[in-house]
Amino acid sequence: RAESAEQNDWPWVGKPGWTLSRFLRAESAEQNDWPWVGKPGWTLSRFLRAESAEETSPGQSVAPPWVGQKNSGVPCKGTGKDRELSTIPVSPSALAGRTPLVFGTQGVAPLALGWFTLPFQGGGRVKGGGRVSSLHPQKTLASIAAWNPIENFPPIGNLLLSVLTLLLCLFLAGCGSSFPRADLVFLNGAEPETLDPALITGQPEGRIADALFEGLTTFDAAAKPVPGVAERWEISPDGRIYTFHLRPEARWSNGERVTAEDFVRSWRRVLEPATGSEYASQLYHLHNGRAFNQGQISDFAQVGVRALDPATLEVTLENPTPYFLDLCALVTLLPVHAATLARFPDDWTKPGKLVCNGAYLLADWRINDRIRLAKNPLYWNRDKVALRTVDILPISKANTAFNFYAVGQADLLMDKGLVPNQLLDELKKRPDFHAAPFLGVYFLRFNCTRPPFNDPRVRRAFALVIDKRLLVDKITRAGEKPAQSLTPPGTGGYEPPPGLARDPAQARALLAQAGYPGGKGFPRVSYLYSEGELNEGLAVELQAMFQRELGVSIDLQRQEWKVYLRSMSSLDYDLCRASWVGDYNDPNTFLGCFVTGDGNNRTGWSNPRYDTLLAEAARAPDPQRRLGIFAQAERLLVSEQAPICPLYYYVGIQFYDSSRLGGIQANLLDEHPLKAMFWKKGEH
Repeated sequence: RAESAEQNDWPWVGKPGWTLSRFLRAESAEQNDWPWVGKPGWTLSRFLRAESAEETSPGQSVAPPWVGQKNSGVPCKGTGKDRELSTIPVSPSALAGRTPLVFGTQGVAPLALGWFTLPFQGGGRVKGGGRVSSLHPQKTLASIAAWNPIENFPPIGNLLLSVLTLLLCLFLAGCGSSFPRADLVFLNGAEPETLDPALITGQPEGRIADALFEGLTTFDAAAKPVPGVAERWEISPDGRIYTFHLRPEARWSNGERVTAEDFVRSWRRVLEPATGSEYASQLYHLHNGRAFNQGQISDFAQVGVRALDPATLEVTLENPTPYFLDLCALVTLLPVHAATLARFPDDWTKPGKLVCNGAYLLADWRINDRIRLAKNPLYWNRDKVALRTVDILPISKANTAFNFYAVGQADLLMDKGLVPNQLLDELKKRPDFHAAPFLGVYFLRFNCTRPPFNDPRVRRAFALVIDKRLLVDKITRAGEKPAQSLTPPGTGGYEPPPGLARDPAQARALLAQAGYPGGKGFPRVSYLYSEGELNEGLAVELQAMFQRELGVSIDLQRQEWKVYLRSMSSLDYDLCRASWVGDYNDPNTFLGCFVTGDGNNRTGWSNPRYDTLLAEAARAPDPQRRLGIFAQAERLLVSEQAPICPLYYYVGIQFYDSSRLGGIQANLLDEHPLKAMFWKKGEH
C-alpha cells in the first residue's frame, strides 16, 4: 500500500488504486516488465507452471528450476485470481541441496518457492496468509530461499530479493512491540466469531470461552464433569431438582463474588428470544425453559432456576436428565458478568473490558493474529493452573498451520483440519502424532426450504450416490469410518439403525420421479463449505460424484468461517458441509438438534412425528425404551426424510510432544481444557 518512492519503488507506487494483485495481472510494460506482460491470459500461476525457458524468461539461458519438470510437486498455496496452487511442478533433483522449510524434523515434504505459504508470525500480512515478525531473520531467509533468485532467475530475481528484504524489514520493525513467547502456543483453526458464551456455536470459540469462564461444573482432562463454581450439590430422589452450593472463593476478575443470581441472569439471557442464542435449547431441560424461549410464557419466575441465596442455586428440570451435570459445564451455560454487559453492550468481550471468572484473563486480541490469555490471579483454583500465558493462533490453512508447528512456532495443533491430508500417511508415523475417535460426525445439510431440496426424493438421491468409503480413503485418510447414521454407534449405549447404503441406480430413479431424469432440468445449485484444505478436497470429490452419477452440476462456494456460520444459520445456501461434536455422551446431543425450531437445525426441516418422538424419549423412564424411541427418530431423519446426509465419524488428531507437554487426554467429547495442561519438569 506504499504511496511514495521513499516507502518503496515498486512500479505501482503513486498509482491510485493499484495493489500487488493488480500489478501481477499487468498487461503492459508500462505497468510492469515481468515476463508474462503482453501475453494474453498469462498470470503468475501460469508463469510458475511454465514448461520451457522461453515461456518464463525469453532470451535467458538459465530458467527457474521447475521448468520442464512435471512429475512431482511440492505443496504451495496461492490466492486471488491466480487461484490456489496445490502443487507447483518441481523435481526433487532441482531442489537438491536447496531444500527449504520442511514439514517437521522427519523431512516429510518441502515447501518451496514463494511467498505463498510463509511460516511467519506477527502483524504484517503477506500474500497467501503468511505473517511477519517472530522468526529469527537468518533462519527465516534460509528456510524460504530454496534457490538464489538472482543467480537462477534473472528476470525477477531482484524483485524476489526485494520481497525477502521487505519481509526482513517488517520483522525488524515489529521486534519492539512483539509479544514475548507465551508458555504455550496452540493452533486453533479459524478466527473466533465471538467470545460471548450465549452466542458461541463453534468449537474454536468454545475452547477459548472455556478458559475465560467457568460454570457450575467444569470438564477435567478426561472430559468428566467435576466441581467448578459449585463445590457440591444435591439431587432430589426423582432426579428433577438440583441444589448447587457455590464456593465462597469463586470470584470475578474484578474481585466481586460469583453469586447464584449471576447464573440466573446469564441463563435468562440465553433463553430470551431477543438474544438469538442458537444453543438456547440446551436450557430446554429446565422447567418451562422451552416455553419462555418460544414466547409461550413471559414471566421468567416460572422457569426452573432461582437463587435461594447468594451461594445457593436451585434448578428444576422438566424430566430427569442423567447428563445434566455435563450440561452445566457447556459453554452456553457459562455465567457472564451482567454489569459489564450493561456498561459495554456492544464490545464487552474486548480486552480491558471483559470481566470473567475462569482460569484465564483476556490479555490481548489481535484480529487474525493471536489471542493472548494470561493466568487469572483471582481464579479459585489458580494453584493448579500451570501455564501463565497462552497464545491462540487463528490459522485455518492446513499448510500454513502445520508450518508454524513444524518450525517450533507453535507447541500444539488441535484440529484435524489443520493437518495437510496429502501427508497424513507419513505424519501418522511420527511420535508427536496423536489420534483417537470421539463423538463427532461430518455430514451434509440440505436446505429444505428451497427447491429442489424441499423434495425428500431429491435429498435421498443425492445421499444415495455418495461413496463414503472413497472419501475417507482418498481425502480424510486418518482412519475415519464411513457414517451410516448421525449418532456415532455406542453413544450412551445406543446402536443407531443403518442409514442409506450407496445405490446409484435407486438414486437416479428417485431423481427421475422428482422430475429430473438424467439430471435434465435440474437447477443450478451451490455447495457451501468453510475454508480449509480438507473441506475443499471433499467438496471437489462430492461435486464429481453428483455429476457422474446424477448428471447434475453444482457450483462450489467457499466462505470464511464467520461468513459460513452466518450463511448456514440464515439458510442462505442450497446444500452445505456441516459437523457436530457431542456435548455429552447421549444420543440426544445429536438427534435433539433437528427438532423443529432448534437453533442447531439449520436445514429448515420440520417434522411433527420427529418432534413427538424426541419428546417421548425425554419422558421415557425406561432406558432401553428410550433408546428404541431414538432409533425410530433417527430412521426418520436419516433414511426416510434425509434433511441431512452423514459422511464419516471423526477421529481427533493432535500434534504435540507428549514427552514434554502433559494434561492432554483422548476423550469422547474432544475436550482439552487449557487449565489442565502443563509442561513436564525441566521441559519448558
